[in-house]
Amino acid sequence: MSEIKPKSFWSRPEGITGALFLGALLIGGGILVSSAIGAIGAFLSTTAGLVISLLVLGTIIFMALDSKARNLVWYMYKSVMRWVTGLFVQINPIAILKSYVDDLKDNLKKMNRQINKLRGQMHKLKEMITNNRKAIASNLDLASKAREKNKKAQMILKSRKAGRLKESNMKLDDLYRKMEVLYRVLSKMYENSEILMEDVQDQVMVKEQERKAIRASHSAIKSAMNIIKGDSDKRAMFDQAMEAIADDVSSKVGEMERFMEMSESFMSSVDLQNGVFEEEGLKMLEKWEKEGVSLLLGGEKEHLLEQAHDDSDVLDLNSPRKMPEKIVRPNQYDSLFE
Repeated sequence: MSEIKPKSFWSRPEGITGALFLGALLIGGGILVSSAIGAIGAFLSTTAGLVISLLVLGTIIFMALDSKARNLVWYMYKSVMRWVTGLFVQINPIAILKSYVDDLKDNLKKMNRQINKLRGQMHKLKEMITNNRKAIASNLDLASKAREKNKKAQMILKSRKAGRLKESNMKLDDLYRKMEVLYRVLSKMYENSEILMEDVQDQVMVKEQERKAIRASHSAIKSAMNIIKGDSDKRAMFDQAMEAIADDVSSKVGEMERFMEMSESFMSSVDLQNGVFEEEGLKMLEKWEKEGVSLLLGGEKEHLLEQAHDDSDVLDLNSPRKMPEKIVRPNQYDSLFE
């Protein structure tokens, strides 16, 4: 959580609105000044016009030099842009998090089906590998007997068949290892996503009421007064923390969906009936293995890959899937509100 940093104003939706508004204001002001340059010159030539111009210029200079005035104008500008943006775009972090909870629920159902489908494919593949090993042993035995009886043609035929089966099994073993990586990763992602969903639901339930209380007790006028006094705006800080959670959850949901798409593409390329699979699916998985740390898995990614490539750590497909333990633990997002 220490790596989560709040977005700057310009990188938020209201920042885009603010940039467009500021650009339009500058362009419009430039056009207005250029078209009315004669009238402006005439206005400045009068005493009243000169006094008013000096007052406006003095106000601008004061606001530019005084930090409290600058902060107040900046706060008012951001508030207006946020209000305008809110008319067209959902920027309430609580509402955004609720939509992510719904996405997580749907993704967990899809991931559960995907894990069960993969488990079934692995059982079939394991059976094929076992049957091939038996056939290899049988053909080698027949080749040995044919050699003893000086049946050279029969010996060559059985030896070649055993060789083809052995070559096929090498490919199938490699495929099984890749499937094992998928299975371990999907299972751990499922476990971590359930914990993530639980944490987000808890935050939404607690913080929704807290946000209402803060917004009721800290009106826009009170927030502006805090800005003038140099104090922090509690409303803005609370929303920044909630937005940081929403951004983190968004990234994790995105990673979850991308990995599910990749694994689905990989599994659909496998034809166990004919014992073939597309190399592109393997390349996609290998690319993911070489990529950096996973947001959902964290440091567990390397451990999972090591487990899948460790011959001594055998994955028991017949054992029930490990489900997340319901234990009392701190919420991963609590530190953002400290």
